Amino acid sequence: MKLRSSEWFENDNAELTFQHRSAMRAMGHNPESFVGKPIIGIFNAWNDFNSCNYPHKELVEHVKRGVLLAGGYPIEMHTISTPADFMKPSDLMYRNLLSMDIEESIRSQPIDGVVLLCECDKTVPGQLMGAASCDLPTLQLAAGHRSSGSFRGKTVNYGTDLWKYSDDYKAGLLSHGDWKELEQSISCSLGGCPVMGTASTMKSMSEMLGMMLPGTSSIPATHASRKMAAESTGKRIVQMVKDHLTPSKLMTESAFHNSIKLLAAIGGSTNAAIHLTAIAGRFGIRIPIERYEELTQGIPLMVNLQPSGTHSMDDFFQAGGLQRVIRNLLPVLDSDCLSCTGDTIGQTYGRELPKFQGEEEVIATLEAPFKEQSGLAVLKGNLAPQGAVIKKSAVSPELFKHRGQAVVFNDYADMLERIDRDDLDVTPDSVLILRNCGPIAMGMPEWGQVPIPQKLLKQGVRDMVRISDARMSGTSYGAVILHVAPEAAIGGPLAIVQDGDWITTDLEHSTLQLELPDEEIASRMAAWTKPEPQHKRGYPRLFAEHALQAPEGCDLDILRPNSKEEAVFVPPVVGRG
Repeated sequence: MKLRSSEWFENDNAELTFQHRSAMRAMGHNPESFVGKPIIGIFNAWNDFNSCNYPHKELVEHVKRGVLLAGGYPIEMHTISTPADFMKPSDLMYRNLLSMDIEESIRSQPIDGVVLLCECDKTVPGQLMGAASCDLPTLQLAAGHRSSGSFRGKTVNYGTDLWKYSDDYKAGLLSHGDWKELEQSISCSLGGCPVMGTASTMKSMSEMLGMMLPGTSSIPATHASRKMAAESTGKRIVQMVKDHLTPSKLMTESAFHNSIKLLAAIGGSTNAAIHLTAIAGRFGIRIPIERYEELTQGIPLMVNLQPSGTHSMDDFFQAGGLQRVIRNLLPVLDSDCLSCTGDTIGQTYGRELPKFQGEEEVIATLEAPFKEQSGLAVLKGNLAPQGAVIKKSAVSPELFKHRGQAVVFNDYADMLERIDRDDLDVTPDSVLILRNCGPIAMGMPEWGQVPIPQKLLKQGVRDMVRISDARMSGTSYGAVILHVAPEAAIGGPLAIVQDGDWITTDLEHSTLQLELPDEEIASRMAAWTKPEPQHKRGYPRLFAEHALQAPEGCDLDILRPNSKEEAVFVPPVVGRG
């Protein structure tokens, strides 16, 4: 087996090997310990702002131990992190920067195999995008979800319960003291959100794609099994290097189709439609937005988890976790796709699992699902010519078909200034419009779940139709239509909607329509003026000039190959430093 790292350390050019070995000796790495062994780059994405990824500060040592036990040599490396709580206005555009960080660090350095330490929302897909572009043997390890909290004797979960209690606070049902008490009790441990938000969704997608060891995506951050999973990941990646089991052999087109079906079964985040499309795009695989609806026809919601259900990720883990969901879903999957074990997913997940008390309450079957309606509805019409998405499992049933008049917010600041004013002309049947929040305008923040106006909250209203070119947190819920494309900032029809315009939505027929004559739409578009870009330099300018629209995954056009042939990894010339 010829190792990639041998170009640096066993080259025929004595000057080069001298320089590289000498540099390693300076850090205490004896060439006798690593030359001829697979060098595993462990990419750590924790920082002191990222509570989701913070457990990797300790878990990395268990990965290193696994690598050493299997005969490899671990090298820890650090990348930018994407703490969703703090990274403003949007962590999405930094997903692409993270992928570039990983791709170029792998390309330029003596690495044979890769372990990616992930958890927070954009870390998971950003790492997979970088790994896909390099196609070296790779595994991901998640930090795990945080524990549920307790508030006034009730279990509360960071994420979904935050939005629910926020509505109660604005409606006057919680005092300021209650609100402060909730702040101190809802999130008291490290790890990702303990619901089926974007982090849990994308970890599930990673395991389904074969990029995470089976059974490891849903282990809690506080469970001892998380450390054992870290060691097992370190061991397995060494063998994957020897077997040359690369991402392109795992993340095939069929594997992406399996993931889309799983996305429906778990009631996963709408963000996954952007991320899976972007990851696949790095291989030259195109996933048209319509495939998210076509592939999930007839697949019900099989998991009773917030935000589409009531349970937490702890309950999910105790009921058997993702392994049980995939096993129950196997009849509709391509079971010949490979897992990272080298076996097919049919062999990996088809085995009998031990029974857990009450498991059926959390994880259902295809034959007896938790909800019949799931998956993403992809809506098209004159308001979204390139498409928009909505998570069916999170929508109030009475809003599956709706007609209402628009209440338009021109941007996020406008929405914040007016949403809770008593003189806002709004009713429960209104359609709230938030625009100029798409990828080009603002990097596509998670602002799409427009708050219910305070005066309606006080009347007991908890869901309304909302339409935006922004995204929504995976922990959120409601009749929220997202990712409208083209976005308003580049002249999408959302840009010309006015207060009082009638809008119809129909999830059953996948339509989103502005009730205006074509001539009126054309007249308004002719009078529209493109806004001046805010950023004149730096990465935000690069992103705005090169980001693709939501149906294409919001990757940068310069990072996505035009074909599978263009996806070939170009290695560096290893010369004098």
